[in-house]
Amino acid sequence: MQEKTSPSPEPADPAGGPEAAGPGGEAPVKPVIPAAAAKRANASAIGMIIALVVSIAAFLPIILMNPLPKTEGYRPDIDVAAVSRNATDVAGFTPAAPETGGTFRPNYARWEAGTGSGVPTWEVGFLTPKDSFISLVQTSKANPTWLLQQTRNAPVTGSRNAGGQEWEIRDTGKGEKSLVLDYRGTTVILSGAAQLDEFATLADAVVKSMESSPAVTVSPSGAPAP
Repeated sequence: MQEKTSPSPEPADPAGGPEAAGPGGEAPVKPVIPAAAAKRANASAIGMIIALVVSIAAFLPIILMNPLPKTEGYRPDIDVAAVSRNATDVAGFTPAAPETGGTFRPNYARWEAGTGSGVPTWEVGFLTPKDSFISLVQTSKANPTWLLQQTRNAPVTGSRNAGGQEWEIRDTGKGEKSLVLDYRGTTVILSGAAQLDEFATLADAVVKSMESSPAVTVSPSGAPAP
């Protein structure tokens, strides 16, 4: 008779349990990045950071040299009275330089020779206290065609007293309007989309400026030669 022997037990896992096995009973493989590859990855990341720093350093001087505009915007320093004095000789009259105490800010003042229209003009642009705009045009050589062009063919819709003078109102009905005054030898036109109360304030200052200057004397045309 043969003696039966019991099979010897499997050796226990040192961790106290069977070792985890992957698919097919194989142990999982942990990926290992070679040292050279890891070094190249770090070098690429450092290179990107350096490139970003260099780009910022290149554009920073440009940004600093071009600061953002202030919220109030650019305000040109226009001395209307000085430009008016300089234009007096060529104009033949003293161009109006209304004084509004700084409430109406001029953004241009110039004398236009009127090469195209044949009507030389004194022109000033004003920004109103309510952030609108009114232009002033003055000439001693107005004619009906020029007047219609300046007022955009707007019909006469009424009148407004300002500075003790009766100004003619011409309204396009689309927001644009003009106040027209023939006074002391010149024609003055105020045009823009501002409210009538702002027109009246500026018109009052224009009349005061005109009254402080000599009136324009128009010489009568000479008799035709025989």
